[in-house]
Amino acid sequence: MGEARLSFHLSLEEGEFLVKLARRAVEEYLETDEHIKVPQDTPQKLLQHCGVFVTINSIKDGEKKLRGCIGYPYPVIPLTPAVIEAAINSATQDPRFHPIPLNELENVAFEISILTPPQKISVEKPSEYPSKIKIGEDGLIVERGMFKGLLLPQVPVEWKWDEEEFLCQCCIKAGLTPDCWLIEGSKIYRFHAIIFEEKPRGQVKRKVLGRK
Repeated sequence: MGEARLSFHLSLEEGEFLVKLARRAVEEYLETDEHIKVPQDTPQKLLQHCGVFVTINSIKDGEKKLRGCIGYPYPVIPLTPAVIEAAINSATQDPRFHPIPLNELENVAFEISILTPPQKISVEKPSEYPSKIKIGEDGLIVERGMFKGLLLPQVPVEWKWDEEEFLCQCCIKAGLTPDCWLIEGSKIYRFHAIIFEEKPRGQVKRKVLGRK
């Protein structure tokens, strides 16, 4: 299998544009119940079709906790409108959390993950999957029948998981048993991501993940 790569690179300025757009989209929606339009000054590159996830983390006493995360695994719509929709949905539609009120936005940080197209990992037997995964580089999708779960590449780094735990947790995310990745017929996909994050109302930076 060839390496999964984005067809373009994003500068810090372009990442900052997307992070600030995500925050502005949520602010506008919470204030007016309206979806903002794609800005006229959007760079053409940011209108390419890409998978993208918007993660919102609450920040309290220096600790970060997940507050919402929704996105598009596949490049089905242009990047900038996808960021707008994913940001609003992450803030208001993630079933794991109650919707974020406007007064909470001062204490959250937005994180944008722009994804490569997922590629199926080919193995002769399921026990080979851990050796095909790179922590700090790969995100995973587990698929079995109608069940599907996705975890972004930053998740195993933040939770200090090894490759097997990453696979197990992705199975759980899909609503499957933890060892489902070892069962013939389960499909495992991997993808990479360019990640930009902010501090609440603060500086945007590219997130570099540690690698094993």
